[in-house]
Amino acid sequence: MKVDELLKRLENIKIDERHEIIGYLVIGYLVRKISVNDSLRVHYYIMTKDKKIYDIQSYRELLKSNKISPNDAYVYAFVRNIYNPASYYLPFLVNIYLLPYVYLSKLGLEEHLHRVIGLEGNLQHVVPATGLKYVVTAYHFPDLNHIVVEVADIDTVAINTNLPTLIHGVLGTRYIDNHKVDQIGSQLNSQKLFSGYDFNDAWSISNRYYEDHDTSLTKEVEAIKDAYNRIFQPYRVVYDLKTKQFVV
Repeated sequence: MKVDELLKRLENIKIDERHEIIGYLVIGYLVRKISVNDSLRVHYYIMTKDKKIYDIQSYRELLKSNKISPNDAYVYAFVRNIYNPASYYLPFLVNIYLLPYVYLSKLGLEEHLHRVIGLEGNLQHVVPATGLKYVVTAYHFPDLNHIVVEVADIDTVAINTNLPTLIHGVLGTRYIDNHKVDQIGSQLNSQKLFSGYDFNDAWSISNRYYEDHDTSLTKEVEAIKDAYNRIFQPYRVVYDLKTKQFVV
C-alpha cells in the first residue's frame, strides 16, 4: 500500500490518537526521508495540531513571523539513526535532555544560548510550544530495517520524573539559557528513578545486557524495564520498512 493510501486510511478510521500521531510521523514523514537517502539525521521536530511537521528551527521561524501560535504545537519528537540494541527497548533513556527540552517548551519558555560551541551553536531546543501534549522518540535501526516509535504523555512523564520540582527556579521567566537547561538535565539524571539506578546507570546496565549479552544482569534489567514502563507509560509501535507494516 502506498504512503498516501495509508495516510488516507488514518484519516478515515477512528483510532487511538497516539497511533494516529505515529502514522503521520512515521509513514507521512520519516519513511519518505529514509527513502531519499536511507538515513535520518539527529533532529528535533514539532508536529502541530493540524498534523504538519516542522524541524525545530523552522518552527521557531514560523513563531517569529506569527504564522503559527505556541498553542498550535501538539507533539515534540526526537528522531535519529541508531544502532545500539538497548535503544530498541528503552528509547527514552537515550537522550537525558529531551524531557527538559519538551517540558520547558510546554511551559512557553525559549532557550537563549549563553555560549556558542561549534556547529551546535544555533540549535536551541527549547521553544514556546504551550499546546504540547505528547513527546515522541522515533529511531531508525538500519541494521534491522525498523523504525521504533514510542509516544508518552508529557504531563504524566513530568510528574513521574519530578520535572516540576527540578524546574521550579525558572518559573515566571520567559527565557532560559543553555547552562540552566544543562543543569536541569544533570539534576534529572541524578535521580535514581529506575529501580535504584539513574538514567546513565540504567542505560549502561541495559547496554551490557542487550549488546554484550551479560545474562547476570537479567534481574536488574527487568526491574529497570518495569520502572521505565511505569514512568513513561509509552505507546509503542515498530514499523518494518521492508514489509511496510506495523509490527507488534
